[in-house]
Amino acid sequence: MADKNLEQMTVGGGCFWCTEAVFNQVKGVEKVVSGYSGGKVPGTPTYREVCSGLTGHAEVIQITFDSNIVSFEDLLIIFMTTHDPTTLNRQGADRGTQYRSVIFYHSEKQKEVAETVLKEMATYYEDPIVTELSSLEKFHPAEDNHQDYYAKNQSQGYCTAVISPKLAKLRKMHSEKLKSL
Repeated sequence: MADKNLEQMTVGGGCFWCTEAVFNQVKGVEKVVSGYSGGKVPGTPTYREVCSGLTGHAEVIQITFDSNIVSFEDLLIIFMTTHDPTTLNRQGADRGTQYRSVIFYHSEKQKEVAETVLKEMATYYEDPIVTELSSLEKFHPAEDNHQDYYAKNQSQGYCTAVISPKLAKLRKMHSEKLKSL
């Protein structure tokens, strides 16, 4: 078996519980950590502070993946098709800059790939894509109760109303890229 070629990507597409649940199902994804990025206040933000919208942070996930199995480009396509990249600072009922669509690139190569994917994906949407593209400066892991949220709370109302339909869409659109359940 070939050695793993582990890389990381950091994206935000609304509530991190949703995006974490999506990427935990993708082949080649080794780990998904919910957290915060993009803020301009010192220290480590808390969920409550980020939800206030005052820190400038977005709810994001940091994905560790094996690029021998799944490419950064494929992960971006999954990201762009499992949230609405055309709504500014909003995903469904979640509103505020903390829910913005954002790609935090880790390298110039990731930036180039992301620019290409954003340009290509624009043809699939009626409205303009508003996904922010920024260099990753700092990633703060979220509190423990936000990690693996869907896996631990599948029967909770938000999970059944918002995350489960998102996962059904993922299975319909990207079944060949998913882990066997």
